[in-house]
Amino acid sequence: MEVNKSSTKNINNEKGSSFEVDGVQPTPSPLRKMIAVASIATGVQFGWALQLSLLTPYSQTLGVPHVWSSFIWLCGPISGLLVQPIVGYYSDRSTSRFGRRRPFILSGALAVAVSVFLIGYAADLGHSMGDDLSKKTRPRAVAIFVIGFWILDVANNMLQGPCRAFLADLAAGDEKKTRTAMSFFSFFMAVGSILGYAAGSFGKLHKIFPFTETVACNVFCQNLKSCFFFSILLLIVLASFALIYVKETPKTKLELNDDDKQVSCFGELFHALKELKRPMWILMLVTAVNWIAWFPFFLFDTDWMGREVYGGAPGEKAYATGVRVGSLGLMLNSIVLGLMSLAVEPLGRLVGGIKRLWGIVNFILAICLAMTVLITKIAEHDRHLTGGATVGHPSDGVKAGSMIFFAVLGIPLAITFSVPFALASIYSSASGAGQGLSLGVLNLAIVIPQMLVSALNGPWDALFGGGNLPAFVVGAVAAAVSAVLAIVLLPSVKPDDEAKVKLAAGGFH
Repeated sequence: MEVNKSSTKNINNEKGSSFEVDGVQPTPSPLRKMIAVASIATGVQFGWALQLSLLTPYSQTLGVPHVWSSFIWLCGPISGLLVQPIVGYYSDRSTSRFGRRRPFILSGALAVAVSVFLIGYAADLGHSMGDDLSKKTRPRAVAIFVIGFWILDVANNMLQGPCRAFLADLAAGDEKKTRTAMSFFSFFMAVGSILGYAAGSFGKLHKIFPFTETVACNVFCQNLKSCFFFSILLLIVLASFALIYVKETPKTKLELNDDDKQVSCFGELFHALKELKRPMWILMLVTAVNWIAWFPFFLFDTDWMGREVYGGAPGEKAYATGVRVGSLGLMLNSIVLGLMSLAVEPLGRLVGGIKRLWGIVNFILAICLAMTVLITKIAEHDRHLTGGATVGHPSDGVKAGSMIFFAVLGIPLAITFSVPFALASIYSSASGAGQGLSLGVLNLAIVIPQMLVSALNGPWDALFGGGNLPAFVVGAVAAAVSAVLAIVLLPSVKPDDEAKVKLAAGGFH
């Protein structure tokens, strides 16, 4: 049966499909549909903000020793390395009648719901299975928490990639619409971060959900449960609305070309590695060293506030207060990051190029991480002078210094979330390589350092008596090295090439 081409074109225009049918060129979807899909990032990033700010401290309240807590975070880079490419590969080739991206987004949202239940109720489930609450370590609760933690990271990676790909589909190859869609995605990620950190900093959220109070769950645990209830509610509402409102035209098996059927996602990646030019190898080196600097901060920022700045131990009120204040600091960090993302391009022009800007802000990162030593020593000195009276109540100067530390770090973080990806796009275009594969290769330079830091951080800290300062000092040194490498080794970029790339700060998973 012959298909009327003009009718098909009208159908495609109404649905905003990104697929060609009978040779008809698709048109971009309306902006409102792109905004609906991009808003899912708010729910994803809300949960991610809670994960960054609360889960390392929570694992220690369940009895995970500080030296081992970083090992739990191995799931993040491992799932980023494996899950995102696999999900991206199969969503590109999906012929589901529900569309290419929507089934993966729905599956990711449901997996988040399961993970949140396991994490929030780990203490209760562990107690019901025989954990002794009088003991410091609750092995069953820890096992349930770790399973939930890993599921959460996998689910986050299942969501982020298909959401970005869905936006690209809706843009239908229109460069301006694609940049606009990705900017909205970055905006909603910033909104989610601010809301998530704000929720984590509010100490009385559990009173809204009185059923969270149980024998095995203290106030910190109750607040964590309540925060995650908000997280899953927000994600389910946003994802449901987007998936119902924005339809996809299924891809048929006939539309899959021979390359789609024969080349695996990792085969493409290994081929891309073999074809890399020198500029991309240098960019990967600088990025890898830079993430050795950043990842200890992401792992232990709120733990540092509770342990070193507020002088508490996991399970104590002083520690929980420090974690909440640390979440407030991360909220300030996200606000500065969002504002700074608007200034990346003009600042790059001001200092003579974005690669030089990246080098400069890495020096700022090095100074900030080194300042944690000074803030910690002042807080410890105050506690010593007062005989411990300032435990849980550091001086105004220490509090202000901590908040300034978090806020200023938003400046280099905005550059880290934008400039390396822009440079990868520029270098890949100059060499004729595919941008998608080049960005996938750059992801290796992010997740491999994260795995190294997760595996080595705990033992490294233990060599110096525990605590978080040894990791932060290594981070400061790595930041300074990456600054020098960025300025000295990275190839210069022509202003015209920089102007072609949209610099929008986002996040990582």
